[in-house]
Amino acid sequence: MSSDQIFQLFAYTFPSIVTGLIAFYFFRLHTKNEEGRRRFLLHKDSQKDAMPARMQAYERMALFLERIAIPSLVVRVGPISENKSDYEHLLIKNIETEFDHNLSQQIYMTDECWNIIKAAKSATIQMIRKAAMSETETADKLREDILTETMEKTSPSTTALSYVKKEIGALW
Repeated sequence: MSSDQIFQLFAYTFPSIVTGLIAFYFFRLHTKNEEGRRRFLLHKDSQKDAMPARMQAYERMALFLERIAIPSLVVRVGPISENKSDYEHLLIKNIETEFDHNLSQQIYMTDECWNIIKAAKSATIQMIRKAAMSETETADKLREDILTETMEKTSPSTTALSYVKKEIGALW
């Protein structure tokens, strides 16, 4: 083969190779773009379907936090006997039952939000236990002591509820 023939062969194949590479590049770019678009649409559809479930979970946890707030809990759950220990256990059992009832809602929430809700539950139980260690004799007096002690402080439920509201606001 002469150099003239090699040059002609190169002159015919070079544009074909360049055209093929450009076509491959654009085809790959188009395929990647289409895959991204499909992923976005799938994510958008799943968000549309999941959003009502997430909102319901946040609503239920807001209700839980309102129900375990000391003032509403003590008003709603009255003592069944004069024994303060029985009343303490009744309040704690009520909180634990409410929490267990809403346990499945954690799959719709962020880990941070769920941990704050758990911390609010634990702090509320600790406040009840701390008040029960006082010198009071009756369940009614314990009830008054719990209310008196919590009047001065911000409720853990209130703090957690404000975080839940902030997280819901971030969803929009």
